[in-house]
Amino acid sequence: MNNKTRQIIHLDLDAFYCAVEEQRDPSLCGLPFAVGGRPEGRGVVASCSYTARAYGVRSAMPMSRAVRLCPKLLVVSSHFSDYHEASRKVMKRLRDLTPLVEQISIDEAFLDVTDLPGPVEAVARRLQEVIRHELGLPCSLGIATNKLVAKTATDVGKMAVKGGNSPNAMTIVPPGEEAEFLAQLPVEMLWGVGPKSAEKLALMNVRTIGELAAISDTQLAKRFGKIGWDLAKRAKGIDTRPIVTERETKSISQEVTYAKDECDETKLRQTLQKQSQNIGSQLRNQNLTARTVKIKLRWPDFKTLTRQTTLDQPTDDGEVIGKTALKLFEDNWKRGHAVRLLGVGVSGLDTPPKQIGLWDRDWVKEEQVQHTLVELRKRFGDDALGRGMPKRKASDK
Repeated sequence: MNNKTRQIIHLDLDAFYCAVEEQRDPSLCGLPFAVGGRPEGRGVVASCSYTARAYGVRSAMPMSRAVRLCPKLLVVSSHFSDYHEASRKVMKRLRDLTPLVEQISIDEAFLDVTDLPGPVEAVARRLQEVIRHELGLPCSLGIATNKLVAKTATDVGKMAVKGGNSPNAMTIVPPGEEAEFLAQLPVEMLWGVGPKSAEKLALMNVRTIGELAAISDTQLAKRFGKIGWDLAKRAKGIDTRPIVTERETKSISQEVTYAKDECDETKLRQTLQKQSQNIGSQLRNQNLTARTVKIKLRWPDFKTLTRQTTLDQPTDDGEVIGKTALKLFEDNWKRGHAVRLLGVGVSGLDTPPKQIGLWDRDWVKEEQVQHTLVELRKRFGDDALGRGMPKRKASDK
């Protein structure tokens, strides 16, 4: 039986989208810039450089407000295929270190390094250096005996760094000091406490995690129901959740909110095609196929319509997804009707079989074609080529 104290590392890539953009265009380094939509429309900040954050710019902020806070802010268009490729390389480095890796987002993961030789700090420092020097990406790490405290440690480390530089922080919480580490932090920093829960806790004069930990389990359960028991444990730094090495991806989707309501059919169709290609690329990167394709349409009055259909065969082909999405679009969009938001999604995800038989040469050719298309689009842009999907003109009926 293994009685070792667990050692969990939480990794968070610092301003990930911005770091990738700086690799694409090194002249951005040190400048205040944000990745996202245009400020003259409804664009929001997807990510912002630490130089921009010094002016108060934050992720999820309307880009128009970000520009008001930082008049010299540069706005950079997103390149999601590059972000996914960079993320894939990072996750591979993590799995080269240990198979016990749980990816929780495109730029975050947990690692269980309990059984690795050497001090955990040395393991973490080496990991940080590899990702920085081999991949050119800064990252911050939190180290603790469980996922809850490790993630919080990362957040604390990043907050402690001042100025416009990337944090590249490392924060270690020694075993047995979990509750003490959390006690002085605002209750909003506890994993699972959202704005509504924080408001309820404020009415109970609870503003720090330590104050929450002082309340009995029973009292919290009466006030919050089942989640109250979880809050009581978390406030004391207790978290027994294991590392889940293969997280179940239930769906993949992409959507765009137009700067101005869009009614041009060609532009709407191009959006669907590009989104479908990106989704196909994500499916192949994760070795997944999809059975269901759906579209999402939001009108200027904020009413939203979703439609979906099930494919005869699972696919990871962006062309198939695109044709299906276009058919749904054509069946549900009236020509000239303005669109505020447009999106494509897939679900019914599964891992495809890889047994290639005597009669599977066409399948092999198709996979080779898909790989070639992806590489060409990376080199020449998403609009460089397609495969026989006609662009419908507004005059077509």
